[in-house]
Amino acid sequence: MKSLEVADEIVQRVCATAGFEEEEQHKISMAVHESMINAIWHGNKSDASRHVGLRFDLYANRLEIHIRDQGAGFEVSNVPDPLASENLLKVSGRGIFLIRSFMDDFRVEFVPGSGTEVILVKRINSSDNSIEGGTDREHEGHNTPS
Repeated sequence: MKSLEVADEIVQRVCATAGFEEEEQHKISMAVHESMINAIWHGNKSDASRHVGLRFDLYANRLEIHIRDQGAGFEVSNVPDPLASENLLKVSGRGIFLIRSFMDDFRVEFVPGSGTEVILVKRINSSDNSIEGGTDREHEGHNTPS
């Protein structure tokens, strides 16, 4: 959990480098924060001996953020809908909903023997509907254990 502050600072720097406006930086930061919390609590079951990796890949047309925990994975389709009437008053369960709202793409991949990786994508040019191509601005990823 101590690494969340460090991760938040890195997110702000990467977003500024990518040229995102302040509002978009805030949305990306919140999505990463929610993903990190989910990785720590749900993926790693708050086990301090497990780590969460955080990597940023900056391309000409998009920012990809990879958050990997050491958990057994989950099915996104099994996550309860926070807008369903039975869930409206619950104090948790809105993280993935928020992440999907703030990012252009959200994927979950289970990596056998390694854990679960969440990939968040934010397009740099909002008029560009493609998330393929361009590696001329790719930066080496940053890993932040928690």
